[in-house]
Amino acid sequence: MSEICSTCGLPKELCSCEIIAKERQKIVVRLENKRFNKVYTTISGIDMKEIDIKEVMKKLKGRFACGGTVKEGKIELQGNHRSKVKGTLVEMGFLPQAIEVR
Repeated sequence: MSEICSTCGLPKELCSCEIIAKERQKIVVRLENKRFNKVYTTISGIDMKEIDIKEVMKKLKGRFACGGTVKEGKIELQGNHRSKVKGTLVEMGFLPQAIEVR
């Protein structure tokens, strides 16, 4: 017996809640300087209740071969990845017009 989605009531295989949630996000990608003048790419605006933000972080870390973490609802990736993040998030199912790169 398969698992049932608590949001829509459909089996997990047929559930489209995460796809719908990805279309409603307003994502901001920016560059930040941290301690010791280290550069981090931060991605904010992803709702942690609707989307598994740790899974998104894992995919981004693997794609860019960098370190990263989730802090206070934001994904922090080590290094400057602003030019590549938007394309990767679009491949994951986020809308391109909902992603703002600063």
